Amino acid sequence: MLSWQQLILLSFIGSLRGDVTLQGPVFIREPSNSIFPVDSEEKKVTLNCEAKGNPSPHYRWQLNGSDIDLSMEYRYKLNGGNLVVINPNRNRDTGIYQCFASNSLGTVVSKEAKLQFAYLENFKTKMRSTVSVREGQGVVLLCGPPPHSGELSYAWIFNEYPSFVQEDRRRFVSQETGHLYIAKVEPSDVGNYTCVVTSTVTNNRVLGSPTPLVLRTDGVMGEYEPKIEVQFPETLPAAKGSTVKLECFALGNPVPQINWRRSDGLPFSSKIKMKKSNGMLEIPNFQQEDSGLYECIAENSRGKNVARGRLTYYAKPHWVQMIKDVEAAVEDNLYWECRASGKPKPSYRWLKNGDGLVIEERVQLENGALSISFLNVNDSGMYQCIAENKHGLIYSSAELKVVASAPDFSKNPMKKLIQVQIGSLVIFDCKPKASPKAHCSWKKGDEVLQSSERITILKDGELQIANVTKLDVGTYTCLAENQFGKASSSTNLIVTEPTRITLAPSNMDVSVGESVILPCQVQHDPLLDIVFTWYFNGAITDFKKDGSHFEKVGGSSSGDLMIRNIQLKHSGKYVCMVQTEVDSVSSAAELIVRGSPGPPESVKVDEITDTTAQLSWKEGTDNHSPVTSYVIQARTPFSVGWQIVTTVPDVIDGKTFTATVVDLNPWVEYEFRVVANNKIGGGEPSLPSEKVRTEEAVPEVPPSEVSGGGGSRSELVITWDPVPEELQNGEGFGYVVAFRPLGVTTWIQTVVTSPDTPRYVFRNESILSFSPYEVKVGVYNNKGEGPFSPVTTVFSAEEEPTVAPSHVLANSLSSSIIEVSWDAIPWKMSSGRLLGYEVIPFYTQPLIHVYIIHANRFGNKFHFVFPAPSQPPANIVWNATESKVLINWEQVKAMDNESEVTGYKVFYRTSSQNNMNILNTNKTWAELLLPINEDYIIEVKASTDGGDGTSSEQIRIPRITTCVQYHDGQSTINPTHHLFSSILKTATSESL
Repeated sequence: MLSWQQLILLSFIGSLRGDVTLQGPVFIREPSNSIFPVDSEEKKVTLNCEAKGNPSPHYRWQLNGSDIDLSMEYRYKLNGGNLVVINPNRNRDTGIYQCFASNSLGTVVSKEAKLQFAYLENFKTKMRSTVSVREGQGVVLLCGPPPHSGELSYAWIFNEYPSFVQEDRRRFVSQETGHLYIAKVEPSDVGNYTCVVTSTVTNNRVLGSPTPLVLRTDGVMGEYEPKIEVQFPETLPAAKGSTVKLECFALGNPVPQINWRRSDGLPFSSKIKMKKSNGMLEIPNFQQEDSGLYECIAENSRGKNVARGRLTYYAKPHWVQMIKDVEAAVEDNLYWECRASGKPKPSYRWLKNGDGLVIEERVQLENGALSISFLNVNDSGMYQCIAENKHGLIYSSAELKVVASAPDFSKNPMKKLIQVQIGSLVIFDCKPKASPKAHCSWKKGDEVLQSSERITILKDGELQIANVTKLDVGTYTCLAENQFGKASSSTNLIVTEPTRITLAPSNMDVSVGESVILPCQVQHDPLLDIVFTWYFNGAITDFKKDGSHFEKVGGSSSGDLMIRNIQLKHSGKYVCMVQTEVDSVSSAAELIVRGSPGPPESVKVDEITDTTAQLSWKEGTDNHSPVTSYVIQARTPFSVGWQIVTTVPDVIDGKTFTATVVDLNPWVEYEFRVVANNKIGGGEPSLPSEKVRTEEAVPEVPPSEVSGGGGSRSELVITWDPVPEELQNGEGFGYVVAFRPLGVTTWIQTVVTSPDTPRYVFRNESILSFSPYEVKVGVYNNKGEGPFSPVTTVFSAEEEPTVAPSHVLANSLSSSIIEVSWDAIPWKMSSGRLLGYEVIPFYTQPLIHVYIIHANRFGNKFHFVFPAPSQPPANIVWNATESKVLINWEQVKAMDNESEVTGYKVFYRTSSQNNMNILNTNKTWAELLLPINEDYIIEVKASTDGGDGTSSEQIRIPRITTCVQYHDGQSTINPTHHLFSSILKTATSESL
């Protein structure tokens, strides 16, 4: 251990050097309780101990309070701080071990660790006496375990291994005594019983001598009340967190029933378990609320008996407040407190460097707290607070460093520069490291400062100057001194004008989509830099993240905030914060953004009829502009999107939250939604209501476009447009078809049950061809019949004409046109309305023969025109000059059955055009102007009275890509360019 002079020197040097870190020993690992099996093949046991510190700790050990002689290497070995006990012996090595770790700064003692030896000896070999009982009598077979150490478990063998006694309501093996209890002996119990004892530490097992059990022959035992043979102590201490097991078993005839209860009447908690046919009560994780008086009740038809015992709660000490390392200056006072809880309440004692702390005038203990007045370096060392009760003890360790050093500003220098504004309070800190505490004085330049009306020098060395002026500018020095030396540190004071906001933001009321500027302009001292910061609802505005809306604008003394395209989310409080090195000012404004309303909520249909729906909803957000009205929209499977519906009231004001929708179609599935409006505009629609179907009603709309006619002989065909599903008004929809001959008063009716059917055919041999009938079509559904359509006239089916036209004549008008004429068929000779005539030509050589089947009844002449030629123009060639292109082709000759060629059409376009231009010519050549920098695409067709003939293949003429060259005043074309070659070329066809 170092002397106090050495400690002062080390402390003083350590204060001058920042690289020396001394530390007393602190345990990393401590020894724990161990149980060593006597018959283990392992020939050593290790108790752990490891501590950290600087210098590195060294170790020693004690057994039962006496130092262990580590020089006895055949018995002990030190491995780091671990103690290795070689060839452990239960007679000499059993006991309490503690590890001591020491270095030059002190010593600490580990917690106590108990080393025990587990063993289990054999039973003595003497025979056990026979136990003789009557049938129905209870019996206890004693085990009597041999000498042992460590926890045991018990079982019994019946006759031979491995037949073990099975515990039930009648048989019980106590794990406290090892005895076997049989509540009521039966003949099947006769046999030999052997007690089996097992060490739970070593798993060794020993067997006692068999105990014979026989029945007496002098009768059967009568019934008797329970007699409790196994019971728990009257008082049983139980540790916090432990598992408590209470045993209870009774002999009796009949076999007794075992039950448990608390004497205070409180119910058992859910964690409590009954085991072994209620012979054992188990309480895991024992807590204080589990303590109390417990009762075991044994009961049969002859009576009952009760055993009682009290569980008391105890807890080993555990820390509430541990001690921590303390560094104090000489002449300071120390107050060190440690606190622990436990039951019973712990007591305290203190160790210094592993020995009991000596109490003296300066050193006092009170309720676990240690106080030392007027510290000196000899008080330095390792201290341990020990809290203990009868169930255990715990240690808390810490180091006390008492230091002595001259003042030193290196770790806590004064600021180089302090800036304050006129009229403020300036504070100069002076906190050098010094042991003992240094005395501080102040100077401004060479002037020694004293406390005055504006100047205050506090005991801790702090200097305060109130109501600062420009005259206070200068250099301030703190001089610190104690008995070990002195030191000083300085700072410069600058006094500036205060910062003021000259144009502050004001409250604003805007609408969504507008843009505004919140001004923030200041006047400040030119010596100071200013920083503008905007806060929105308490959060700093991120101009990068929100750049699409927020932008800071203005000059060096302005921090105006521009907000573009304002949205509802921008409503709130905006604060402009202006900061300098000296001061900060701020100003706030509320921005209210008004927008169209939010969607109404909870739209529901309260009542539904065939044509109306009663709706209600809840108000949504008004977005700072009151709702002026609501509009209801509806959607069906047949509508195109959402449609505005008629309501009662017709205009729904902003304070109304219910309305009736009218003019709905019966038996249609509807969804409804509500839209709120305010002076800003219409808002988002609500979520749709649940789908509802209107009630059924009699159909109101008959089919439209009722007509008919045609068909086969003896048929009347009636047609109509089916009624749409949304107008059918209910299930079971169909049509009622009514008809009668013109002039007859009685209607013939039939029913068409399919709602999608568009026609009905009535067949009857009595129906005359092309006879007029009056027809109407009505509707019906499950609710009843609806209206009929207006009456219309429909003719029955016609018969085909039986007479052909006569006096057919053909006259040639030209090489390609023939005029055909005939006599019309008289009306009275037809069996229906004559629709027209058909002229069918057929070809012979050299003339055309014509048959007329039927034709237009309004005339009796027909011009027949031959088709256009099928042969396209062939052998197309082209020749290009500077600005024109000349195209030639062969003449197209028509066949005998084709129209004569009257001319040609040249179709052309540039490569950038989509539509063709047309040039008509009666020659076999054409001339076109050449475009600049574009290709020409050309095709040719023959023209006839029968139309245009077959087109030639498309021709592509390449673009002009050369320049005119001048030689001796004359222009020539670059002869290398293929477009201007004097050779005529046959154009190549190209598919586009």
